Amino acid sequence: MYKKTDLLNDIMKLKIDPNGTVMIHASMRAIGEIEGGADTVLDAWMEYMKDGLLVFVTHTWEEIPYGGITIYDVKASPSCVGILGEIFRKRPGVIRSLHPTHSVAAFGKDAVDYLSGEEHSSTPCPRAGCYGKLLDREAQIVFIGCDLTKNTFIHGVEEWNEIPDRVSSEATYLTIIDYDGNELPYTRFGHKCVACDDVSGNYGKLEMPFETLGAIHYGNFGDAKTIVGDAVKMCEITSGFLKRNQNIFIDKKPIPAEWYS
Repeated sequence: MYKKTDLLNDIMKLKIDPNGTVMIHASMRAIGEIEGGADTVLDAWMEYMKDGLLVFVTHTWEEIPYGGITIYDVKASPSCVGILGEIFRKRPGVIRSLHPTHSVAAFGKDAVDYLSGEEHSSTPCPRAGCYGKLLDREAQIVFIGCDLTKNTFIHGVEEWNEIPDRVSSEATYLTIIDYDGNELPYTRFGHKCVACDDVSGNYGKLEMPFETLGAIHYGNFGDAKTIVGDAVKMCEITSGFLKRNQNIFIDKKPIPAEWYS
């Protein structure tokens, strides 16, 4: 059974910058048995990142289907991407973004500034939004017990490179309820790919090039295999691949080794 001190030691071994910005995608089940459960996991990360910015994904896209008028309540709408983010968003000092399908929650340095403006976006990962700000902040993106198919940041890279057939041309209309109870209208153009039902399911092909080119490194957090990514390098490498072939992610064929060897 792991204790908080064990987890803090694991974080240090992962070479996480305690003064930087870190976004976490995580599977609690993969971490193993923890004294105190999920709360201890969050205690460790919040303690380690007390002088930086800690971000967990709290997406709600699964709960907000296409069609009709749908409500996203920043305080009440549950996350569909894991228990850690769901518990984290409710903690004192943590605030959540107003993006109705791809929200994140943040704690620490510049959290308000980092999360601001999401209600004015219209796509899942706009360049000026929280995923684009990871690039600006030279953030680390951590995958605990999950692989790069969970790397929402790459959706952003495709969006910023204006890859066709990634965002729907048809709008749906939502309502955001903010922390003060105000109702804000929102026009949504969500992820959609006609050529491939699940583009992100093919992002795993990036692991080999990312490792080869130094964009990721590995470690463990509890029992979980963990990948630590460099947002700047991941964006640069992926953008280069997309310039060679804008449809590189519509299938699982490996990226040609000569592109990165």
